[in-house]
Amino acid sequence: MIRHHDFRHRDLTLRSTLHIPEGPTGTRRPTVVFVHGFTSNRFELPNFVAMSRLLESHGIASVRFDLSGHGESDGDFFDVTITGEIDETRTVLGVVRTLDFADPGRIGLLGMSMGGVVAGITAAEVPGISALCLWSPAAVAPFEVGSGRLKGRDLAPELEEKGYFDADGYRISPALVDDLAGLDVYGRSGAYTGPVHILHGDKDDIAPLAYVRRYLDHYDGNARLEIVEGADHAWGSVPHRTTLHRSTLRFLRRHLQR
Repeated sequence: MIRHHDFRHRDLTLRSTLHIPEGPTGTRRPTVVFVHGFTSNRFELPNFVAMSRLLESHGIASVRFDLSGHGESDGDFFDVTITGEIDETRTVLGVVRTLDFADPGRIGLLGMSMGGVVAGITAAEVPGISALCLWSPAAVAPFEVGSGRLKGRDLAPELEEKGYFDADGYRISPALVDDLAGLDVYGRSGAYTGPVHILHGDKDDIAPLAYVRRYLDHYDGNARLEIVEGADHAWGSVPHRTTLHRSTLRFLRRHLQR
């Protein structure tokens, strides 16, 4: 069953899609919250919809929401910061635990690309996340932006001239640049002690594999990295996407259906 739900975060509405397995009203289900990537939305390129349907068919509910400034949610992309996205994800998680179908003791978090960075930090800073799955986490971003470049271009000249950096038609603000450059992605993520499953393609030219491997140096033996040969950042083939979804399903069933 599909429902829609509007979350309130400060003065913004964050719009979402809920996938709820069939069953008696009030049945508490393990529930996974999805966090999409930078400039994306709750459909996401590796197909959040198909993943939600797969989870639903195995008795696991899910919540896919648009971060502010993305998709159908309120807000302007120019006002986006990673700190803000972490805060929004915390708000959504808090409300999800109160929904009539969700088991507050079996909540999972799944993030794609920059959403993986957000999910990793949020899981460490919000108690009670039972499982964490990261798809192609963009841990490179703070280092790239910190070097003064993005998408192969110098940030400073554009920021000075226009007041924003043009990233494929999206206005990146100086506040977002500063926020990213100062983000301690590994240090803040490593405090999470629950099970972590990281899936990454060895042909990912957006989030280099070397930066993803560093996660393992900061988790305390609770994380596993699955490298998928030939897969790119968007998991852009049927076999690669099938591997991504099936591996994710196995992990989440193992840790949420207990």
